Amino acid sequence: MPKLKTHKGAAKRFRLTASGKVKRGHSHARHILTKKTNKRKRLLDIDGLVSKSDLGRVSAMLPYGRD
Repeated sequence: MPKLKTHKGAAKRFRLTASGKVKRGHSHARHILTKKTNKRKRLLDIDGLVSKSDLGRVSAMLPYGRD
């Protein structure tokens, strides 16, 4: 079998936890921050987990898991 290629865009956006869950960051946290409240910006900084419905697509793009 040939090696599978990692989707480099996905590799930059998702990280795997020790238990195998997939972490993701929030969108809307990079620019146009002046109109957003401090609470909203603070909550955008917290990583979330990829939802169960998207997990299959993300896992297919990251075939090799943790290094």
